[in-house]
Amino acid sequence: MLLALSPSSSWPGVLMSTQPEQDTLQRLSEEIIACRACPRLVTWREEVARVKRRAYRDWTYWGKPVPGFGDPEARLLIIGLAPGAHGANRTGRMFTGDDAGTWLMRALHRAGFANRPRSEHRDDGLCLHGAYITAVVRCVPPKNRPTAQEITNCRAFLQREIRLLTHVRVVVTLGRIAFDGYLAALREMESAIPRLRFSHGMHYHLSDDLPVLIACYHTSRQNTQTGRLTEAMLDEVFARARSLLTPEDASPDSPRSFDTR
Repeated sequence: MLLALSPSSSWPGVLMSTQPEQDTLQRLSEEIIACRACPRLVTWREEVARVKRRAYRDWTYWGKPVPGFGDPEARLLIIGLAPGAHGANRTGRMFTGDDAGTWLMRALHRAGFANRPRSEHRDDGLCLHGAYITAVVRCVPPKNRPTAQEITNCRAFLQREIRLLTHVRVVVTLGRIAFDGYLAALREMESAIPRLRFSHGMHYHLSDDLPVLIACYHTSRQNTQTGRLTEAMLDEVFARARSLLTPEDASPDSPRSFDTR
């Protein structure tokens, strides 16, 4: 089933920076780490880092906003919700040090996007091949529930990553908040995108100039421990992403596809 959007703007702003891409991503990371824009999130992330979970009492928690990471020439962009309280807020790297990260990294390793199946700490040797991981919110929110304003406050960081990652051809959003946040970022960047429904496994051809979007349940324990998201379902998402990056392997008539062009 295909649903079409009108072709509009190109992948917005890809020519904004004349500086070396990696240096620019590094500057963005530094700005993210220094951010204190949301008082509630600042208080919570620092409280979690101070109190700690008993299993990690010997750790020095990161306790700051967490930047994206991965291959600066990535063709696959993965967008999550926010750092985990005792995962990325502890380790300082997205999807690192908790069950959500383990599930994601095993799937990326099986699909050939990661060199190892675990993401444990920043110096664990993990490398992403052709993939970049980020989130719509950069600080851990209480109860994993950022406010609408907190999501809006973080949006400029995601938009800058979108502009810098000029090779991206497929975007996988993990969860509805990431899905809606990514589309909101594009709309603010003057892409004409209609209201779209989040449904696991659906992929959306937004326009000829924008990456294909794939919706996926988040790898949270709430989903993986209840069977709402299985490893087979996750593998199917990244197999589809891989096939879309290799056009000769893609099936344009997939029943889970909307063409919005």
